[in-house]
Amino acid sequence: MSSVNVVSSFAKNIADLVGRIEYRRIVSAEDRQAVFRLRYECYLREGAIAPNATMSFEDDLDTASNVWIFGLFLDGILASSIRVHIADPDHPVAPALEVFGDILGARIVRGETIVDPTRFVVDHELSRLYPGLAYATVRMGMLASEWADADYALATVRTEHRAFYRRLLFMEPVGEPRIYPNLKNPINLMGVSFPLMRQKVYDRYPFMMSTRAEQESLFGPRPVKTGKENAPGPAAGRTAAAA
Repeated sequence: MSSVNVVSSFAKNIADLVGRIEYRRIVSAEDRQAVFRLRYECYLREGAIAPNATMSFEDDLDTASNVWIFGLFLDGILASSIRVHIADPDHPVAPALEVFGDILGARIVRGETIVDPTRFVVDHELSRLYPGLAYATVRMGMLASEWADADYALATVRTEHRAFYRRLLFMEPVGEPRIYPNLKNPINLMGVSFPLMRQKVYDRYPFMMSTRAEQESLFGPRPVKTGKENAPGPAAGRTAAAA
């Protein structure tokens, strides 16, 4: 089987999974606690945090004005979660800016919009049953970048996870690993120009695409950015709609 066919088969399997998933913005106290518990279980399992009495993992950035927390529900069960900060000159707040501000700060000063997905966790048992959950969850970063008309997409990840983001999103390491607040392991900054990367990702992995309707159902009305066209990108043609 050719590599093209392998990618096509893989992408179809993930698209089928995406079609079963409900992407939900986490708002209620009950849903937030479920996400914080899932975070705790995942980070504790991988040795990234120490046990605590609350069996919950959250921080001050969970209440920032420019944060969105999402849960992915598979057959009604919380299967994974991811947090997204969208930083720009009006809202210069994001986890990566706190750690890599000397690298990223100049982008904000230039007026760029940066999408910073963090707290990416997947239920351990469900991840074994559905390996594609990781890809379906990372999709939220693409969806957020499309909605925000991002200039720069990034990921802050452990060293062993860099290959995943390079392969999937064409990201490259920026600078050296650094100590990250509340985590035991050093974290790498990975980044890429979203306008240059987006079509390559969509061409190879169509399940990453989203419609404007899906974007706005999760983030609200799309913001208008001065000097940029406010038109939907190639994602408007996606066929595997999420619930």
